[in-house]
This record gives sequence, structure tokens and C-alpha cells, in this order.
Amino acid sequence: MLSSQKVAARVRRKARIRKKIAGTAERPRLTVYRSLKNFHAQIVDDLSGKTLLGSSTLAEPFTNKKNAGNVKGAHELGMMVAKLALTKDIKQVVFDRGGFDYHGRVKAFADGAREGGLKF
Repeated sequence: MLSSQKVAARVRRKARIRKKIAGTAERPRLTVYRSLKNFHAQIVDDLSGKTLLGSSTLAEPFTNKKNAGNVKGAHELGMMVAKLALTKDIKQVVFDRGGFDYHGRVKAFADGAREGGLKF
């Protein structure tokens, strides 16, 4: 499968997922994106159309670290996002895997976020 076909397939999966889930003020959407070298996460309130918080492995705690884009880095990012969410009084979220398979870095991120105190 060519790269553009893989991206198109992921975008179709993402649209199919987004038809079913939406973030509210009480339970915002935790969305993830993984690139080859990094991992990004945002917490979004879809009703108001605002990003409540976001972070990635490009943020300060991950600079000069070897494990920024791997499973260990995704797990650490999940715990960091959960701590940031709890400071903003966000305890429950809806998880949006963004069309990516739920294994590897995506699963490690979700496990880290649950460990950090988020419920989804």
C-alpha cells in the first residue's frame, strides 16, 4: 500500500470514529496523533470548539530525551497530560484514537493517562 493510500485509509477511519464521539464541557475529547518521531495529544471541547490543553513529546520535559517518540515516551506523555487535565479539573474524557490502531504507542499513552487519573 502506498503512503498516500495509508494516510487516506487512516483519514477514513478517523471520520468514522468522529461520527460516533464528541467532546462536551463535562467530558471533553482526548485526541492523539502519532508521527514517526513524536506523539501529540489534545483535550478538546467540541461544543465550544476550543482546545482546553495540549502537549506533545516536543514539549520541554522531553527535550534531549532518547525515548520521546517511542512507547515509553508515549506512556510518560499520557501521565503528563493526565496531571495537566486534573489541574484544570478534567477527570473524565472520551478517548479519540484518531484512526490509529489501539496498540503500541497509542495504547501506552492511554494506559499512562489512566494511571495519571483520567477516566475513559
